[in-house]
Amino acid sequence: MKKFYLPRIMLSGISGDCGKTLVSLGVAAAWRRKGLTVVPFKKGPDYIDPAWLGIAAGKPARNLDTWMMGPRVVAESFTKHASTDGLNLIEGNRGLYDGEDAGGTHSSAELSKLLKVPVVVIIPTVKITRTAAALVLGLKSMDRDVALAGVILNRVATSRQEALIRSSIEESTGIPVLGAIRRFSGELLASRHLGLVTPEECSRSRESIDRAADIVEGSVDLERLSLIAGKTEPIEAQEKRPDKSFTPAPGLKIGIFRSSAFTFYYPENLEEIDRYGALKIPVDPVCDSALPEDLDALYIGGGFPETHATVLSANESFRRSVFQAAQRGLPIWAECGGLMFLCRSVHWQGSRYPMAGIFPADIVLDRKPAGHGYEEVVVDHPNSFLSTGTVLRGHEFHYSRLESTGTINTIFKVKRGVGTGNGRDGMIYKNVVASYLHLHALGSTSWIEGLLRAAGASESNDA
Repeated sequence: MKKFYLPRIMLSGISGDCGKTLVSLGVAAAWRRKGLTVVPFKKGPDYIDPAWLGIAAGKPARNLDTWMMGPRVVAESFTKHASTDGLNLIEGNRGLYDGEDAGGTHSSAELSKLLKVPVVVIIPTVKITRTAAALVLGLKSMDRDVALAGVILNRVATSRQEALIRSSIEESTGIPVLGAIRRFSGELLASRHLGLVTPEECSRSRESIDRAADIVEGSVDLERLSLIAGKTEPIEAQEKRPDKSFTPAPGLKIGIFRSSAFTFYYPENLEEIDRYGALKIPVDPVCDSALPEDLDALYIGGGFPETHATVLSANESFRRSVFQAAQRGLPIWAECGGLMFLCRSVHWQGSRYPMAGIFPADIVLDRKPAGHGYEEVVVDHPNSFLSTGTVLRGHEFHYSRLESTGTINTIFKVKRGVGTGNGRDGMIYKNVVASYLHLHALGSTSWIEGLLRAAGASESNDA
């Protein structure tokens, strides 16, 4: 074990939708304007907030999730990517103490204790004054091992309200108020059914981040925030990851869907492909007329195929090439949005859009989530990627469901979550597996190895 001295701070809140992402983006971008190195992290499973944080900080945002990855791996990942001479910013999720159960397991608070990071809480102040102090007092006393270091007020209406809340919090709790953000008109960050719109689909992403930085610079004591981040204890973690457990065939070519329709990839998932010496081949399902002919495997991440359904369905030659590749036995691994693309059609806003047609199922989008949260599965059917008995932990977040299905086999028994329904997930056809399960490579090392083994076997068969 090695000690790491890393300036760090966590921005958390009392609930979801309290302004954590706005403040985190603004702080990251404002610090960056000052010439500081900012490394962003996001607590929990998420793709969209980290994508925005990565643009604001100018560096990829890493996810820290103890349920999917385990505490040891989370600590290793944080210390590996954190800056020793810059500032490391962790955005929490939900409320500070909200976790997997009534005890707050896997909460932002528990992560703060694991990484010994001071916490600044964002509190929305709509129609509230002294009660805000009671909230802070409760947060402080709930767990004395959580280093509650400050408060940022959000959605403040007037100077009088700010003064009342600021004095009541500081006098009653001893916790400093580090900033107060006034209410503003208009929508700074566009949202839709899964949360924020992805920055790849937002033509004004840079403008939105700049405005967030302006708001934070005019409302938050950034210097005091950075001083808190710098006064942290060292944390211990392993200095390097264990060696690779196997060596794949050299020069494997892994196709990866990359377009604004498919953006949900954890950086580590793609980096692990590099670490094992395989080549990532970008594939654009919107603009490319066909898959490259020399791929050894195809990886399709999640995203929003429904909002791109018109252009995806119009690219008939590409859809046909994916169908034909599946018939030839190309290993294909698809997650969520990838599953939708591989089905017969997508029904979205009253219209039907044909997709690749590998699985005899139509996808229907509902107004409420069909599956939302962590998902745990066990492999119980032979396949090209994973041994039976393998347990995988990930997450699902989908408004879509399968309808009008023909005969479909599956390889996952769902221990937790929804999957494709009836306690199953992981549709299989030849060497194609498609599921609603999103995996993180550092938490599911067997998955990336399985993908590359399947690719190597495919290359051997072609030879």
